[in-house]
Amino acid sequence: MAKTPFLSLEKAKEIIAEYPTPFHIYDEKGIRDNVKALVDAFSWNKGYKEYFAVKATPNPFLMKILQEYGCGCDCSSKTELMLAKSIGAMGDDIMFSSNDTPVEEFAMCNELGGIINLDDITHIELVEKACGKLPEKMSCRYNPGGVFVLTNGIMDNPGDAKYGMTKEQLFEAFSVMRDKGVKEFGIHSFLASNTVTNEYYPELAKVLFNLAVEVKEKLGIIVSFINLSGGIGIPYKPDETPNDIKAIGEGVRKVYDEVLVKNGIDGVSIFTELGRYMMGPYGAVVTTAINEKHIYKEYIGVDACAVNLMRPAMYGAYHHISVLGKEKDECTEVYDITGSLCENNDKFAVDRKLPKISIGDILFIHDTGAHGFSMGYNYNGKLKSAELLLKEDGSVQLIRRAETPKDYFATFDCFDFYSDLIEE
Repeated sequence: MAKTPFLSLEKAKEIIAEYPTPFHIYDEKGIRDNVKALVDAFSWNKGYKEYFAVKATPNPFLMKILQEYGCGCDCSSKTELMLAKSIGAMGDDIMFSSNDTPVEEFAMCNELGGIINLDDITHIELVEKACGKLPEKMSCRYNPGGVFVLTNGIMDNPGDAKYGMTKEQLFEAFSVMRDKGVKEFGIHSFLASNTVTNEYYPELAKVLFNLAVEVKEKLGIIVSFINLSGGIGIPYKPDETPNDIKAIGEGVRKVYDEVLVKNGIDGVSIFTELGRYMMGPYGAVVTTAINEKHIYKEYIGVDACAVNLMRPAMYGAYHHISVLGKEKDECTEVYDITGSLCENNDKFAVDRKLPKISIGDILFIHDTGAHGFSMGYNYNGKLKSAELLLKEDGSVQLIRRAETPKDYFATFDCFDFYSDLIEE
């Protein structure tokens, strides 16, 4: 079984003539179709809003596409807040979900009018210090502890995770926040990453909806919004069944009626903070085979490396690989596909069955649209590659240029020492 690239060999060659490999490329049509399906799946909820997880793909060109469909920005740092501001996101279009947060970042979010989502009860004092007083609209992050049945290996079980408050702390936080002038309250929780099941969101919703009922009963506070955060995953492997976003939305609606409406609570807005689901399948790393090695195993070396895509090296994540132009060829060979870093885990695939690869072949590494470019780095002096957008009309737009040696040396105080080595 195989995945179908959104780029043909002919189109790839056309692009490479102007933008050499390696590069990240994103499929505009796929992104637009996906966000429309998400918004439709939750259209039953009048206040529904998706806050795109900026950390997944921090590119303002892509963020602006989502913004056209009413999406806000889920930010977790000063720089991400700056990115949100750069596309005109202000006020309730910003959700600031951070942990171990510097005081000045709370202040910046408040200046932009964004919603601060507190990770810990001790942050109440920090926000008050940063903003002068607590904003009238705030949220708290909940950690139920223990083991959540649908967690996986990418994120620890809640009881081992550094995020969020206990139930007792959340009740105390809400009480203190109300006394200090907060008028609109939200609940947020993130318990699992990359779930490929239609049950995760409804199960999480049930936990948070029941918590909202307890908040009403014990504190008399009606929660205004419930943020299901991220966690909806994508099928990295070709034999995995993708999530059905329509079924997920309907599952959350059913629990909403069974728990909230049944207990006299309605009009609660549902928020999501998706990143991987929004962008993952609609990005790829395109790279060229430049070396082959025959020792105890068969190796194909490409011009990309873990700098371009860290996930396989970091925790053995699977990314499907297509050899463009050979998609229908029989997979007769077994290769390790490697980059050039001085680390043995710099491998995009290990013992992967693929068609016969020749030097110069173009490889399409699937599902890199989230947590791909954003996790890049400069080890071994490697430079980050360009990001391109394959437009709906078939044209290609450069949305981030490739780094140059000048970029690499720019932060040295002794930059002039290197100036004769760097081409302008």
